[in-house]
Amino acid sequence: MNNLQVKPRILAVVGATAGGKTGLDIELAKQLNGEIISCDSMQIYKGMNVGTATPDGTERQGIPHHLMDFVDPTDPRGYSCADYVTDARAAVADILSRGKLPILCGGTGLYLDALLRGGTFEVTDSDPALREELYAFAQREGVEALHAILQELDPETAEAVHPNNVKRVVRALEICKTTGRKKSDLDRESRISDSPYDATVIGLHYDCRELLYDRIDRRVDVMLAEGLLEETRRLREMGVFETCRTAAQAIGYKELFPYLDGEASLEECVDILKMATRRYAKRQLTWFRAKDYVRWITCDTVVDGAPCVKKFEDIVNNAKTLFP
Repeated sequence: MNNLQVKPRILAVVGATAGGKTGLDIELAKQLNGEIISCDSMQIYKGMNVGTATPDGTERQGIPHHLMDFVDPTDPRGYSCADYVTDARAAVADILSRGKLPILCGGTGLYLDALLRGGTFEVTDSDPALREELYAFAQREGVEALHAILQELDPETAEAVHPNNVKRVVRALEICKTTGRKKSDLDRESRISDSPYDATVIGLHYDCRELLYDRIDRRVDVMLAEGLLEETRRLREMGVFETCRTAAQAIGYKELFPYLDGEASLEECVDILKMATRRYAKRQLTWFRAKDYVRWITCDTVVDGAPCVKKFEDIVNNAKTLFP
């Protein structure tokens, strides 16, 4: 008798922003009887659909989507990675209960990594007073000074976290100071646990980086045409960026503030936004390339000496071969 428990199968598509994840996920869901779970730390928020490229009803093509547009960004409780794992596991279970395939889509590697781990992925010890003290220090002394403290206490985590990602720097310091242990050590221990899922994670890769950058630039232009400026203005008036630190750090909004304040031209701000998005894409790819569970497919080719994106049908078929 075989006593081995069969793990539920799930699929995920990851990669850089504007790399084609959404279109591929929707097509795979149509062909594999799946439903989509967002794995994006910004698409969870209500009213931020343009700036986060949340697919609308037409784009979803009748495929059910989960964990999108459901968190109030002005809620002082915020929304953590632990919250996401709880909600994502519930969504996976719900989809599986109806005999369908859960397909995760997004570029927030931290969320996916935490979901795929077994056991406890992060300690829950917290000290709100300490947290506010650390944020105040960062505002007073600068993010580099805060990051230097983390570099001293937990060099491995400091190497993986950019100084501008104040939220993650603060969380790592909070763990060090409340538990007396390094976040990197705790993360390493949690990865020892066996994943509860039989997960196939597909990463989208471009040999020609300029093709990806061109897609990013065109994505920004589409966002502006769809009302990104108006959405940014509305969210500022609501106080979202003051209340929600995650939203305040989101690429796509803060870069337009100088234009709304009359301090820079729209062209200047758009150029900065495109550059920031390209840099973000590079960081996303660096994160996912460090994960040995990602299986990469190449989305571009060369025709008559010129690089171009592969036919969508070929990308879909390549992805399906990794999920037999």
